[in-house]
Amino acid sequence: MSDANAAAVSALRPLRRAPLPQAPRIFDKLDVVPSSSALKERLAELRSRYEGADATTVLEGTIKREFPGRTTTVSSFGSESVVLLHLISQIDPTVPVIFLNTGKLFGETLRYRDRLQARLGLTDLRSIAPHPDDERALDPDGTLWSRDPDACCNFRKVLPLRRALAGFEAEITGRKRFQTLARAAMGPVELNGSRFVVNPLHGWSLTDLVEHIQRHDLPRHPLVADGFLSIGCMPCTQRVKDGDDYRSGRWAGSSKDECGIHENLEGDGI
Repeated sequence: MSDANAAAVSALRPLRRAPLPQAPRIFDKLDVVPSSSALKERLAELRSRYEGADATTVLEGTIKREFPGRTTTVSSFGSESVVLLHLISQIDPTVPVIFLNTGKLFGETLRYRDRLQARLGLTDLRSIAPHPDDERALDPDGTLWSRDPDACCNFRKVLPLRRALAGFEAEITGRKRFQTLARAAMGPVELNGSRFVVNPLHGWSLTDLVEHIQRHDLPRHPLVADGFLSIGCMPCTQRVKDGDDYRSGRWAGSSKDECGIHENLEGDGI
């Protein structure tokens, strides 16, 4: 962890939990259609147009000019989500916000979602969930996360989100380069099949996020003060040990560091 990131989380004193088992990656991408030549050409144009642009410029361009009425964002309402949601709300609070209610979330996350919707004036919050048939067939006792976390993420996150994103041309994400090794080369715009993926915060650091939250007096997820620095589903999220990378509490003890919703067919980032 860098000195700046360490300073941003130095006040947190987490506890230790048992590690999760390892699991192979199994995400189903059979129904993803390869990008057309025309879309790849537009990707090159968008990358050229927005390379080096700040987050607000990227967001305004995406929402108002490039894909008006055809843009959505996906939010976990986790520890950093308020930054992207705040920026979007300043441009257009009617942008659809897709929220994955996996059935395994912290109660604090659900209450934080409601608080942010009211505070930011978000008018189109869409809460989606795994299909009940999938849940009955794949995880009848609710413990799949402990045996095969990839399979759990697949039916609780990947498949519901794929259905929810149908019809949108662009998806705004809150991913940053510093979060994982796989994201280190990520740019402002990517292409996943027929949908553009926009990453306005790709160059932000943890310190940048904290400073934005403080500058605008934005509400923090209540679990951050309790040592949860990157917050997902309750069984697969741990407190972070003092001095560890802030994302080390996700799927701790395994090689897993992505839930699978950001797999990118083009191979230029996830």
